[in-house]
Amino acid sequence: MTGSQKLSIIHYPHPTLRVKARPIARVDAQLRRLADEMLDLMYAAKGVGLAATQVNLPIRMFVANPAGERNDGEELVLLNPELQLPKGSEISQEGCLSLPGIYGDVKRPKQIRLSAYDISGNPVERTIEGYLARIMQHENDHLDGILFFDRMTEDARDEIEDEIEEMVRIFHTKQLAGEIASDEGLVADLKPWYEKYA
Repeated sequence: MTGSQKLSIIHYPHPTLRVKARPIARVDAQLRRLADEMLDLMYAAKGVGLAATQVNLPIRMFVANPAGERNDGEELVLLNPELQLPKGSEISQEGCLSLPGIYGDVKRPKQIRLSAYDISGNPVERTIEGYLARIMQHENDHLDGILFFDRMTEDARDEIEDEIEEMVRIFHTKQLAGEIASDEGLVADLKPWYEKYA
């Protein structure tokens, strides 16, 4: 289970996307490999951030790079992030690698204070604003089981409701066909990760 299987991005309504991830208590070579694999997946999917829960890992880690390109911009791997001291607000369009092709306007603070650890265990303390602040908030929400459409206005949410319902229909059809395990089975699969890292 926690062996050498490849990570992949899970899609809504996979139950792990609604799990509140647990703090990471230890860092080892495998966790560093997982972080590298998450970055690979993020770049391959043309994303700018990816949370551990999006690859079915129920632990508090996310990766980000606002440039969205390897060897460009600032590549971040953050463990046990905490976001505080929000300032200002702005509305901007967001999408999500776990809800491909679906976009909507989300209001978020312009500036936040980040406290976290990097993959080497060094503390990270920074004030962040603009696009990177939005990415951090989006990914940190994932670690709390919150998806971007949860933060949309009712009118904005109504505009994408049909697309969300179609994702739910496809997922449940695959479950009924036995291609995807039951929600209970999927949640039970998370236990070894808790035992290893939380």
